[in-house]
Amino acid sequence: MQYINKTYTNTLEVKQSKFIAYLISFTDFKKTLNLLKQEHPKARHFVVAYRYLNEFNQIVEHSSDDGEPKGTSGKPSLFVLQGSDIINSAVIIVRYFGGTKLGTGGLVRAYSDAVNLVVEKAEFFEYKEEKEIKIYFEYSNIRIVEYDCLAFDITIVEKTFDVGAIYKLKASRESIERLLNKLDRLVKLVE
Repeated sequence: MQYINKTYTNTLEVKQSKFIAYLISFTDFKKTLNLLKQEHPKARHFVVAYRYLNEFNQIVEHSSDDGEPKGTSGKPSLFVLQGSDIINSAVIIVRYFGGTKLGTGGLVRAYSDAVNLVVEKAEFFEYKEEKEIKIYFEYSNIRIVEYDCLAFDITIVEKTFDVGAIYKLKASRESIERLLNKLDRLVKLVE
């Protein structure tokens, strides 16, 4: 699975109709949709599709034709996101009608092509499921723990200093396991 971390846009023109596709992070979806509706008051349709992971690590998907004939715009846009294995992202296609009807097949092609164009332009990052843990260790091992966290690409979310040091860490399962294996005798997991 892959995701983006910034907004991409591309425009497709088919028989004087303009299809402006925006590929955005899902967290910006509602805000961006509202902005686009203000920026493009004369646009005929705002077709959307998105996929994201919920708190149970399940993929949630949605698409809307926004007045286009049923199944000709939202679903084809969603299929492109699915086919590219894109998550935590949304696509919004702003359509300006050019006066010539494209028919159902033409609409499916136009929306799919518009989304494909913006996907080709985007830079993707591989999604890795992250988990958080807390570890306890002696003060004398702070330098070792921090060095290994950096080496294994682990984020130190929080540091607490009491009788010993307690660090809250966040990273992929593989990175956490590698760190715990390496520091087996120096750290203890905290509930």
